[in-house]
Amino acid sequence: MTSPGDEDLLRELTPQVLGTLVRRYGRFEGCEDAVQEAVLAASVQWPDEGVPDNPRGWLVTVASRRLVDQMRSDHARRERESATATEVVPEDVPDTDDTLLLLFLCCHPTLTAASQTALTLRAVGGLTTAEIARAFLVPEATMAARISRAKQRIKAAGSSFALPEGAEREERLRVVLHVLYLIFNEGYTASSGSELHRADLAREAIRLARMVHAQLPEDAEVTGLLALMLLTHARRDARTTATGDLIPLDEQDRAKWDRGLIDEGTELIKTSLAGPALGPYQLQAAIAATHADAATAGETNWAQVHALYLILERIAPNPMVTLNRAIALAETEGPQAGLTLLSTLDDDARMAGHHRLPAVRAHLLEKTGDTAGAYEHYRLAAKATASIAERRYLESRAARLKM
Repeated sequence: MTSPGDEDLLRELTPQVLGTLVRRYGRFEGCEDAVQEAVLAASVQWPDEGVPDNPRGWLVTVASRRLVDQMRSDHARRERESATATEVVPEDVPDTDDTLLLLFLCCHPTLTAASQTALTLRAVGGLTTAEIARAFLVPEATMAARISRAKQRIKAAGSSFALPEGAEREERLRVVLHVLYLIFNEGYTASSGSELHRADLAREAIRLARMVHAQLPEDAEVTGLLALMLLTHARRDARTTATGDLIPLDEQDRAKWDRGLIDEGTELIKTSLAGPALGPYQLQAAIAATHADAATAGETNWAQVHALYLILERIAPNPMVTLNRAIALAETEGPQAGLTLLSTLDDDARMAGHHRLPAVRAHLLEKTGDTAGAYEHYRLAAKATASIAERRYLESRAARLKM
């Protein structure tokens, strides 16, 4: 069995090795299978034989041999590909890290967001299909089919393994960041299931965001996204009770927040905000930093939070942003002001059936003293969520009003 250190090393090297093979052979699906076989071989051999001096070169060699064997077994292409069917030695491994290119490939615009996320976790994150399926609570066969279709669509699109140029590169980078954001959000607050969060997914999103930031340290939105993840993940140990019940932000024991992550995230967002433009990830990170800066919930600078949400609402309009602004507005101008803003979302089709709208309305109604209305909306919100942890919390809030 591989040690935790070896597992971390293999996860870090997986996208680098896959990038090397895709650059060389251009067969994404075959390369991905070969790399997975090489990783499996390493997990079996390294514990007994020790980690090689050049682990990346070892993996490239083994994966290349697996791929060459596959190519040789293809009788129709044997003669054409025999010229490439040679062993690769570790010294032949280039120094370039193609992780960012691989992320661009996995986030190809022809794919749906769900497929982009699954393929990123598989190819760049190094997670198995079974692990990804468990994370998103779908059968392994369903996830395998989704990943396979994604690879086929990339092949059909004829995408080259190269960074796009100009505006296309910028747009594709935004897709990459959005996919990492989705992975982190699913890890931080699972959309369904018994657990409130999936720390493994959140950590994986942070690891991948660090990779992108290492290659694009001057990009303000890349920096902002990493800062947002760190500042948010810092609260993880204070978000639930020992039995897994949700603890809202204003009731959390802030002594349990990870100060190391907060300090790192705060420095990153300070650097990011010094740039000439503001993006949505920077603004969300600034909001998270404002919460982190308050020693107690009562010391939160809600006026600043509301101002930041106003800017965010202007540059990236979204009903969730408006919903969160309503919470901040209620703290600065009273719950009725928050409820008035919240009412603007009632006819927004994007919020239809979403549990957060009735949950926030219930919270604000409770603040006004309308316990009957709050009870009904807590119940509505509980029925609308697929997260068991959130449902328990909302039901407990409703039950408390009936006592």
